[in-house]
Amino acid sequence: MELPRPLTQDDFIPVEAAQAKLGQLLFYDRILSGNQNIACSTCHHPDLGTGDGLSLGIGEGGVGLGPQRKPGTGEDRIRKRIPRNAPGLWNLGARDLSVMFHDGRLSVADTYENGFNSPAEERLPDGLDNLLAAQAVFPLVAQFEMAGNPKENEVAGAVHDRIDYAWPILTDRVRHNADYAAMFTNAYPHIEASADITIADIANALSAFMIAEWTSFDSPFDAYLAGDASAMTPDQVDGMDLFYGVAGCSDCHSGSLMTDQAFHALGLPPFGPGRTRQWDPMVRDVGHMGESNRLEDAYAFRTPMLRNVALTAPYGHNGAYPTLEGIVRHHMNPAEALEAWTPKQAALPEVPWLAVIDFAVWQDSREMARQRAAAIQVTPILQDTEVAAIVAFLEALTGETAKTGHLGIPSGVPSGLPVDGRISD
Repeated sequence: MELPRPLTQDDFIPVEAAQAKLGQLLFYDRILSGNQNIACSTCHHPDLGTGDGLSLGIGEGGVGLGPQRKPGTGEDRIRKRIPRNAPGLWNLGARDLSVMFHDGRLSVADTYENGFNSPAEERLPDGLDNLLAAQAVFPLVAQFEMAGNPKENEVAGAVHDRIDYAWPILTDRVRHNADYAAMFTNAYPHIEASADITIADIANALSAFMIAEWTSFDSPFDAYLAGDASAMTPDQVDGMDLFYGVAGCSDCHSGSLMTDQAFHALGLPPFGPGRTRQWDPMVRDVGHMGESNRLEDAYAFRTPMLRNVALTAPYGHNGAYPTLEGIVRHHMNPAEALEAWTPKQAALPEVPWLAVIDFAVWQDSREMARQRAAAIQVTPILQDTEVAAIVAFLEALTGETAKTGHLGIPSGVPSGLPVDGRISD
């Protein structure tokens, strides 16, 4: 059995404290949303493992936090569920990370001669520091996540015309806030006046905060890798032996980041609006095929990293399983698990006007047959005790500081807009 080498700080992009502090305020500030009613933190909250505790999130137009978030009312109500589960933000500043989003639609590449292959193509802003900064610009201009609907605000209207028309509008909001302007000129040497601030600078600050706040390699497993044989319990060690041995989990969850950064079709129970290829008339989620346009990539999704996975329920690209045991068992027999799955396992706040869409794909027998045919079994059938041991090992991936963070939640933000506080408050 070969274990990965330990992670160290050198595996992650370094950040400046002033830039991380600035990014913290922007992360919790609703100023970056079209209607100024939602922040990055709304769907990536530290009390929920940097997710939202839902299978499919309730974005722009919703009210509240986490599993108690409601879909809104009247003209402000949501028009669509977020198509995929809000992923955790752990270790996204790793130097070796080369692809992001469940379907891999953002990656390090020179496809458009700007360093990235992204949905913005050649219109991606210049000056982005890293892959995480490139990722940060997209939720800001996603209609159902943060931008809002056309005719509701100028950001949403601009996105409807062309994606890069919206970023300068958001940038102007930040530029014209005196507190933000002062912090940007202090944090970035190339910014001498507020007019110098760009959306790339905003995204770079957001990435600096996420790297500083959620870089995590202080779990019992990390201590074990570093030489402390007593760091894990016997059942956790048994689970590790299975994970890196006969269970074959490490075939995909490989390396120090515990991901091969590749795409695999696991046949998770489908629901929600999904993400399809352009002009696709079906309610479904085609996975990586939506990016690659290759049939062999149909229904395949990126292997997630696993640090702090015990904090990030529900599990899967659409949050189909509420427990680690459920998602582990699915890997053993996707076909059987799909038949046994029930909609009650999905954490979906009731949205009556979207109910007809939520499970529409199950009525399409041909589509369901295609999804079943694409699924692969990636783990051998395990005994109950072995499943329990693997779950125990996954719980040993929780960092000592994962629940406390470093900078935490600010008491206020420069815009003066409400801040998403502790969910327990």
